[in-house]
Amino acid sequence: MSAPTHSVDMSVDIAGVRLPSPMMTASGCAANGRELNRFIDITTLGAFVTKSVKLDPVSGRGTPRMAETPSGMLNSIGLQGPGVSAFVEKDLAWLHSIGARVVVSIAGNTASEFARVARAIVRSRYADAVAAIEVNISCPNVANRGLVFACDPAGAHKVLTLVREEVPRGLPMLAKLSPDVTDIVGIAEVVLKAGAHGLTMINTTLGVAIDTDRLRPHLAAATGGLSGPAIRPMAVRAIWQVAGAMREGRIRTVPIVGVGGVRHGTDALELVAAGATAIQVGTAAFNDPSAPHRVGVELEQLVADRGFGRLADVVGIAHERFTA
Repeated sequence: MSAPTHSVDMSVDIAGVRLPSPMMTASGCAANGRELNRFIDITTLGAFVTKSVKLDPVSGRGTPRMAETPSGMLNSIGLQGPGVSAFVEKDLAWLHSIGARVVVSIAGNTASEFARVARAIVRSRYADAVAAIEVNISCPNVANRGLVFACDPAGAHKVLTLVREEVPRGLPMLAKLSPDVTDIVGIAEVVLKAGAHGLTMINTTLGVAIDTDRLRPHLAAATGGLSGPAIRPMAVRAIWQVAGAMREGRIRTVPIVGVGGVRHGTDALELVAAGATAIQVGTAAFNDPSAPHRVGVELEQLVADRGFGRLADVVGIAHERFTA
């Protein structure tokens, strides 16, 4: 794609941390960077988002744990990973060595585990590579019979409160929200009151695919997280609702990182116009590893074509131009 017809300031502010680009990877879709870095220079992204890190090693769920769906895919990986100690010494150390800006996604079985993972990250010798902590509260709360934290206001509040106590001043804490709730504005309000500096919306939505030859679920766990273009309207809706509540003063105004079904610059522009400050690209990278970079180039061109000099001027603009 050719360069934009005029210069566009694509830098973004994430709760006081300035990033040169709005583009990020989405957690879980590019491992911890080494594989994707073979195709694009991940240091050119606004930030690289890690796979969700848990306290202890996790082997993940049984196979099969991925299935294609119309305009998307289901996954039931189970947050497989080496645990936070190995992550810090191997993955975060490597990301630090190449100069990447890193958003570390953290997870846990209990609220206290989230806090312990955050503590290990921010106290590590590589902490200066960390641009933000993304709190993946779409994990099941084992202490509460598997209820997903992001679907439980009390559980979500507790996680964010405990993590906030570990995160130093000046390091943004982003709460990653689930679309599988009846009132996403209410959940956003809860996590913001608990100290979140921003929101990531949305995580996958729960789905099931049936193998019509064997007449049983495709996935060993039956349910899985649906991602890809099929969920983009849900992401736009969620961002629209929460950004609207911020504009109306019903909840505190914070940056929103938009994610869900972004394949092209026009998809990213939709999320930005609805209220997203930055963009994550996930599932698209499975068949096009250049997508996190390519989408950013396309988005810049689209912003230039519409006569804007700054991406910031487009954030939430659809609210200004909408009349009910």
